[in-house]
Parts: sequence; structure tokens; C-alpha cells
Amino acid sequence: MGYPSVERRRVLAAAALGRESGVPGPDPDNGEPLRAVAGEIKDVSPHLIIIETPEGAEERLVIAPWATAWHGKDAAPADLPAGSMVVMRTRDGRVVERIWADTTRITGTILSISGRRDLTVELDCGPHRGHRTVVIPYRASGRLQVRHPKFEPGYLFDAIGIRQNGTSLAMLPATSQPPYPARAVPTPPPAYAGLQSRISGPATWSDTFDEEERGAAYPMLERSDTGCPDAGVSCTGLPFLAVGSLLQVRNLCSQRNANVPVVACGCVAGRFCDRCVECDTSPRGRVVELSPFSYVELGGDLVKGCFNAQIGLG
Repeated sequence: MGYPSVERRRVLAAAALGRESGVPGPDPDNGEPLRAVAGEIKDVSPHLIIIETPEGAEERLVIAPWATAWHGKDAAPADLPAGSMVVMRTRDGRVVERIWADTTRITGTILSISGRRDLTVELDCGPHRGHRTVVIPYRASGRLQVRHPKFEPGYLFDAIGIRQNGTSLAMLPATSQPPYPARAVPTPPPAYAGLQSRISGPATWSDTFDEEERGAAYPMLERSDTGCPDAGVSCTGLPFLAVGSLLQVRNLCSQRNANVPVVACGCVAGRFCDRCVECDTSPRGRVVELSPFSYVELGGDLVKGCFNAQIGLG
């Protein structure tokens, strides 16, 4: 998903600005590190999970007694089916405490809706992600439409679900739908003037990053830098950055920090002038969209969809 030579661009930008380039990764002062692990389940029991990683290696991890799982709904880890693609949060690198199986997020602008019981929704997910079709099962439609009161073309949609037999099923609303059309993002506050060292707002995640990638999509990128005509839109007073910049991201709920490289354009995230209510109520406007690995290693829960964050330059 990202742009080429992100690391080189970051180092060159830091040199041009006369500052240290920073080091990507978690803050060593966070205490016990969290590690994200991904792969396909080959076998699972109440105490052990065996996966094949994206590189083709076999990895065996211990399942903690308190571990929980989600596969469209809460499940016991031992009940997850073989063949599921999982993202897991581990401690000590080997002890699994949370598993998300076949989890996906579907974010974009509604183009069309069809069906009577099970609904089929066609979405425009932005110039980098193209169009995507999602099915809303009848049992989940009420829950989703309560949080999406403008369930009609031209409005934003954001849901969490599962991939099943090549189809994306939306099961839960990720956040409440903004009340305005996707092309009518509220005007941001006065331009960023370098007076704020950190900016607060929701941090979300997307599954459109490369497997095991640690990185971020950021709304306010230079259009000439990204080749994206939709870049540079946000209702938050964010500074313009270039691909390769390093963001300091702090999860205000888990109190974990990490330096995360900007690897992609977050033009769709910038159209959501919404709030996150995890552990407190955030200001409006998404400030960063993280890869699943970066999101999980900062203590985020993929099912909850967001956490309150502060960002600054790394």
C-alpha cells in the first residue's frame, strides 16, 4: 500500500530540516512490549495455537488462560476454525492474549445499496483502494443502521466484520456515521501555526496495508507528493507532512507510545469528522489511520475500531 523508499525519504527530510530522523518503533519506556503476530491457523487447542506466517514459517504460541478471541462475535480461542487468518496480540513475544480471526474493516462512501434482508453495499474506498462490495447480514443490519442514520448514497460508511468465502460481511459499526455527505467535510479550525506540539483526536486502523506492515496513513499529505487529488482534507487543524515523516503516536487509553512512519495517504480517514469514546471523548476529526500491527502494538482493539490518541512529529 505504501510508497517506495519511505525510510530514505524520512532520513533525507530530517537532514534537510536539521534534526534527528528518529527511530521507528515502540517507546522503550512503555514497559512490557506488546507484539502483533499474524498468520493462518494450522491447529489450535485451549492452550496452544500453531500458525503459518506470511513468510511460510510455522510458529507455535501459548494461549494465555485469560485470552479472548473474536470471529464475527466473541469466541473461545479453541473454537476458531483451522484456515482462519488471524492477528494476535502477544506478551513476551510468545503468550497470546487476544486473537482477531478473519477480521476486516470496510470504510468508504456509499455508492449503492440493494437487497431486502441481507443488504449489499457498494463503496468508493478512495483513489488508492478503489471500489469494494460488502454484505450486511440481516441479523446485523439493525445495529449498523442505528449508527448509520443516513444510510444512503453519498454518505460515509465504516464497519468491522469478517472475510468469509471471499465476501466481506459487515457485523459491527466501527463508529457513528458523520451527519454530512462525504464531500461536505466541515471547515477545519484556523491553520496549524506550529504552536501545538501534539494534536489529539481518534486513531483508527485499516486492513489495506501490506501484511505485517507497521505504518500509518495520514490525511494532510501534499497532493504533489502522493499523486492523490483527495489528499489534504480534514476538519482537524493538522500540519501538512510528506510521505516518510515519522509520527509520534500515543494511545491515551493504554498510555503506550510509538514512532510510526507515514507510508500512505489517509484521504478517506480525513473525511470523518467524528469522535472516539474509548476511555474518554476525543476531539472531532481522525488524526491518523494505522496498520493493524501498529494499532495492536499500541494497545488498540480491532473490534472497538479506534482509540483516543495524541500525535506529534517523531
